[in-house]
Amino acid sequence: MTTQTPLVDSEVGTDVVRREVLSGLQKPVKELPCKLFYDEKGARLFDEICDLDEYYLTRTEIAIIESKIGEIASLMGPHCLLVEYGSGSSRKSRLLLDNLKNIAAYVPIDICREQLMEVTASLCESYPDLDVLPVCADFTGDFELPKIDRPVSKRVVFFPGSTIGNFHPREVVRFLRHIAGICGEGGGLLIGVDLVKDPLILHEAYDDPDGVTAQFNMNILERINRELGADFQTGQFSHFAVYNENVGRVEMHLVSQTDQEVRVDGVDISFGVGETIWTESAYKYSPERFRRLAGLAGFNVEKTWTDERKLFSVHYLTVSLSSSVSWAPRKAHVV
Repeated sequence: MTTQTPLVDSEVGTDVVRREVLSGLQKPVKELPCKLFYDEKGARLFDEICDLDEYYLTRTEIAIIESKIGEIASLMGPHCLLVEYGSGSSRKSRLLLDNLKNIAAYVPIDICREQLMEVTASLCESYPDLDVLPVCADFTGDFELPKIDRPVSKRVVFFPGSTIGNFHPREVVRFLRHIAGICGEGGGLLIGVDLVKDPLILHEAYDDPDGVTAQFNMNILERINRELGADFQTGQFSHFAVYNENVGRVEMHLVSQTDQEVRVDGVDISFGVGETIWTESAYKYSPERFRRLAGLAGFNVEKTWTDERKLFSVHYLTVSLSSSVSWAPRKAHVV
């Protein structure tokens, strides 16, 4: 019998949102954490983005996984525990669930409770013999993993979509070490990593002509208005995305169109015309550079797959048995 309610609920509360919003908006260069994109509306808009012709990432990653699913399933092996960070619609996970042998359980972790519950219910219908154990949490913070009743040969974390690109390189190693701790010795990580490419392709992917990405970006202000009683006038901000070639990242910003003052939870925040709020970074890597970062985190790269155009890459990593990294998870606990 599958589980249809979260066993673990560590949803980000209003106090945390308030603290992170006020801290970010009072920095010399204003910024907001990209995880705030993913309320119910933001999750829906992101699903729309993934279906855009310009947004190559989703369809390319899916095509790679579909074409290499036999190899991937063989590397992951039978009786594995599949833990997905940022599960969203779990669309890509279904490719794994359809092909893995005797999977112990599937643990989707996502920050948007509404979508997580909808997806869990759908998965329970599609896979009646699978234990689906959802966790509502910010996977970069503290959360708990549910207890698994079936035998587990290894833990494998699935981290698709090139979400690793949202971390600055100095943060990548630390975060991958955290994942290594979740996996344990001999565990695995299946991860999507976007590749360096023509800036024009990147610009179209992050600033689509239909304006869906602009709506997605603007929704972060709408969420702050709703949850913190702020008075952002969204019509006085515009979406801006640019590829910063010097550091190899796409940056998304919200640009103030006028001199203005916004009140957020009783705090006045001043904006000059042209001043921006930095809402997301999306780093692009060469396979070689990502392998070096993974090695520093205690992972061996077992296999790397790319599409013919070299737009995107998928890597299967295993935790090094000889690494000096401590495997005790510091940010997640098994209950």
